Amino acid sequence: MIRTKISSLACAGALLLGGVSAQAEELSFAHFVPPAHTLTASVVEPLNEAVSEATGGDLTVRAYPGGELGKGPLEQYVRVVQGVADIVWGLPGYTSSQFQKTMIAEMPGVIADGEPGYPGIWAAMDLIRDEFPATKPLAVWTSEPNVFIMKDKDVRSPADIAGLKIRVAGSTSAAMVEAMGATPVQMPAGEIYNALQTGLIDGVITGASAISDFKLNEVANSYTVGAPLGRLTFYVVMNQARFDGLTAEQQAAIDTIAGEPLSKSAEDAWNRVANETIASLEADSGKTVITLSAEEAAAFDEVTAPLTAALVEELGAEDVFAAMSGE
Repeated sequence: MIRTKISSLACAGALLLGGVSAQAEELSFAHFVPPAHTLTASVVEPLNEAVSEATGGDLTVRAYPGGELGKGPLEQYVRVVQGVADIVWGLPGYTSSQFQKTMIAEMPGVIADGEPGYPGIWAAMDLIRDEFPATKPLAVWTSEPNVFIMKDKDVRSPADIAGLKIRVAGSTSAAMVEAMGATPVQMPAGEIYNALQTGLIDGVITGASAISDFKLNEVANSYTVGAPLGRLTFYVVMNQARFDGLTAEQQAAIDTIAGEPLSKSAEDAWNRVANETIASLEADSGKTVITLSAEEAAAFDEVTAPLTAALVEELGAEDVFAAMSGE
């Protein structure tokens, strides 16, 4: 009789535990950079903390860094749509043809100097939403302003990169490089180090935060700040069907941080790392940091500004430009 009662209690306990575990949800967050990258502290951890706290631990986010859920940064968006991961981080520039209007935010003159980029992107979200099919955007933001990161080449004018091979992240930077007479080479950020080291490329156009995130200071020795080279854009998106399958409480927990709050956390961190990186380079006697004068920057602006106007006109995206730039 006692054995029967104990057995019944054990079964009841198992059912109770099963009920608790059935309610708990873990969202997989896939990306392709190491855990020490800026992404972890500025996006993954705040997202997990927000949803976990709001749901009492019933919803958590687990990161799978370094391509654990699939190699290839270019496949990030497909990976989330196919359900390989619930959430992914990626760059629109890696699949530029999908994000043509979103990437207007990358062009010189769209986001004013010293201003954050994410408010403009979210102001235009209704106009660019169709570039994010089958997903729920959780964060979309811009990097700090792009800089030149060079090996054995000093850049003070557009003529200084003519004939060189310059790595770019997407089509917008590629157009600028071509206009300056250089050859754009598109590759994921994780491949830049070896490409610079071996001479496959002469330099890079990207944000200064990438210098520390990918240890480019070990292979690059000259950096040019102040040229109007635009910015990069980034996204964090969630599989829409996965979101729709969550409870109302879990969805609300995600919505407390999704959008501008998570985008701000990311962009603030990117800018902070960039500023710290430039400061450390300036203090390094083995590095050359060139800060362009207004006159020198204007020479680049003569090349890049017409490209922005031409792209907006080509896409018929004057409304997107107005929303992003605040005009």
